[in-house]
Amino acid sequence: MRLNRCWILLGLLAGVALGGLAELRADDRAAPNFVIIFCDDLGYGDLGCFGHPTIRTPHLDRMASEGQKWTEFYVAAPVCTPSRAALQTGRYPIRNGMCSMKRRVLFPDSQGGLPPGEVTLGRLLKQRGYSTHAIGKWHLGHLPQYLPTRHGYDTYYGIPYSNDMDFVQGSTRTRFEDPDFRNFNVPLIEGEKIIERPADQNTITKRACQLIRQQESGQPFLIYLAHNLPHVPLFRSPAFADASRRGLYGDVIEEIDWSVGQVLGTLRETGLDRNTLVVFTSDNGPWKSFRQQGGSAGLLRDGKGSTWEGGMREPTLFWWPGQVEPGVVMEMGSTLDLLPTLAQLADADLPTDRTLDGFDLSPTLLENKPSPRDQMVYYHGDEVFAVRQGMYKAHFKTKTSYTGQREAKVHDPPLLFHLGHDPGEQHDVAKQQPQVVQALRELKAKHEASVEPVENQLTRKE
Repeated sequence: MRLNRCWILLGLLAGVALGGLAELRADDRAAPNFVIIFCDDLGYGDLGCFGHPTIRTPHLDRMASEGQKWTEFYVAAPVCTPSRAALQTGRYPIRNGMCSMKRRVLFPDSQGGLPPGEVTLGRLLKQRGYSTHAIGKWHLGHLPQYLPTRHGYDTYYGIPYSNDMDFVQGSTRTRFEDPDFRNFNVPLIEGEKIIERPADQNTITKRACQLIRQQESGQPFLIYLAHNLPHVPLFRSPAFADASRRGLYGDVIEEIDWSVGQVLGTLRETGLDRNTLVVFTSDNGPWKSFRQQGGSAGLLRDGKGSTWEGGMREPTLFWWPGQVEPGVVMEMGSTLDLLPTLAQLADADLPTDRTLDGFDLSPTLLENKPSPRDQMVYYHGDEVFAVRQGMYKAHFKTKTSYTGQREAKVHDPPLLFHLGHDPGEQHDVAKQQPQVVQALRELKAKHEASVEPVENQLTRKE
């Protein structure tokens, strides 16, 4: 048995299970449904529709042609925990203590998590009568008070942190080359109770289907499907073994693609496609230090863990037949924007007692209008390393992803790149554009001044 049968097939099972919600067809629904498919460590260049030459992704390619392909879509951090916090809350993780230079993500011994006062996607939509479900990797706190069920989700079925954590001492040190899920003591949680340890994939598929079928017909729903792959260790089902010219990593991506096809196919068959927005993206760039077991950022520089483009720009697709205007969007968007966008589409009220960093993308999605986002802040831990406005991006500090550089390199003046001309960030133009450098300095300072100190959740001791 392999862990992918735990998580990669979740997309399939969720899609099949949606048939149990389909007594009222799309035309009868007042509020749209939402499915967010969130991968783990997927690279910008890992999909066929984003240029990979040897990985076949026909379902995602079709999704791109029928919907919108965003070529400049960002996460708010280059590692798991802060990136996921940003998606759920529409806020840079610095605002709720979900980032740190000392411990960049949550671990099995961490005592902190997403604060209870945060308004998540689940909480926002539940207030509008939605049925809300989190399935898969959470990584926003494993203690009961931080789990999805305390953050607005009716149900949770998944693993609380990364699939390589809780490594069993004494197991083979080649655990990534020939992985066995029993080498990782990762728990499977239902609601707030551990029901299996280590997680055994066969039961999860059955449970995911059951959880969604139990929902009342006609009730609008949010499904947050968070794959734990292609984060190492890599797993694939027998049907996809040696199927890809790209090897094991390609097998995993092609199985993810297949599962997305099952979700979209089921939505079409039930008539729910006309009333369901599906978003496909990832939490950060490829874990390049694992070489062939890590992905590709394509023409972008570096990968997971860094604030170069390859660490934070993600392959992203929006699909909603008859609603989303098909095309390629070459403007900025971010996972920060999902909360305000879904709020607008669901006619939900956004919180007014806190700073939100997201924008409503619905005019771009539905009317082909320009994206309202024209700037992005790039965090490494709890520190701003880079900022972007328009086509220009300034790096004040840089550090490669995980290996080869112990300390961040300070740049004064900052490095400056025109991302339209030079998306690979190879040619510094700071000397030619001093006024742009100054404007980006001011943007960085303005953002930092807007941040109010909060308790750091990743370094909490109790």
